Amino acid sequence: DFTEMMRALGYPRLISMENFHTPNFMLVSEVLLWLVKRYEPQTDIPPDVETEQDRVFFIKAVAQFMATKAHIKLNTKKLYQADGYAVKELLKVTSVLYGAMNTKGVERADMSEEDSTKFKFDLGSKIADLKAARQLASEITSQGASLYDLLGKEVELREARTEAIARPLEINEAEKTMRIAIDCVLEEVQKTKDMLNNVALDEANLEAKIEKRKLELERSQKRLQTLQSVRPAFMDEYEKIEEQLQKQYSSYLEKFRNLTYMEQLLDDHRRTEQEMFEEAANMLRLMQNRLKEEEQHLLKSGNNDDSDVEIQEDEESDSELEDRQIMKQRTTMEALLQGRAGARIVGTMQGGDTEDD
Repeated sequence: DFTEMMRALGYPRLISMENFHTPNFMLVSEVLLWLVKRYEPQTDIPPDVETEQDRVFFIKAVAQFMATKAHIKLNTKKLYQADGYAVKELLKVTSVLYGAMNTKGVERADMSEEDSTKFKFDLGSKIADLKAARQLASEITSQGASLYDLLGKEVELREARTEAIARPLEINEAEKTMRIAIDCVLEEVQKTKDMLNNVALDEANLEAKIEKRKLELERSQKRLQTLQSVRPAFMDEYEKIEEQLQKQYSSYLEKFRNLTYMEQLLDDHRRTEQEMFEEAANMLRLMQNRLKEEEQHLLKSGNNDDSDVEIQEDEESDSELEDRQIMKQRTTMEALLQGRAGARIVGTMQGGDTEDD
């Protein structure tokens, strides 16, 4: 872990655990100095480790720096040994720097996301902040005005304060005030004790109530289980009636569907009859108009010359045939209209009891 952390932090030299099988103070000092510079580049720790005193001073300086700046407690004896035990102490510093590096990377990612969305806020969400800022501004103004007034009265208050300070202190009054204060404190202490005793009693009462409720809950659960396990006496009859009701409902739906269909057919039949009746009336009206026109034409043609008599006789023979055909159609249409107007449908929607009926 130590070697991986140092490689991740960017240490320029490759480190392996074999370097610490034997004491290697030069490597430990180099790593410590690099870690200190990495933590705070402005630090000033002498790198001299030639003599024993220089090494001791170097270890003490590094340990003191880490204790004051990073709040990391290092064992100076293990660092001075410069072996595998020193690696455990170095690991304390490297783990802090490695964690800070990872946290910084995450914060940068968050900051990039925030930068991309910082202009996408809604102004409506800032209305409450604007109101609060406006209220604080008014309070600051009022507090500043009151403070200015109080500072203006400082000259008069200073004289009264100096007089009160210069006044000799009477022991009797001081003792009396102290006794009153002591009595108040004792009363408050007694009230607090009484409240604590009441709290203990209330706690005991609540525990008793909780136990009682638990017993009631257990009894209710047992009763519920017994009621669920027992089948009611009327359940069989209820199921039979429910089946019959389902059958009746299905038959009701079938009959209602048939009735609706028959009513629709009846409406269609009446509509067709009404259309036929209107069509026959229109044809009759047209025939009447035609007969009137032909009568008027015959009356006008009766005043012509004798030369036209023979031609008229021929035309009259043709017109007589046409009149006979028109009269036959008229009589048939009147009979048809009278038959349709007087027709009635008698019956019910229900069938007979047997096929003969």
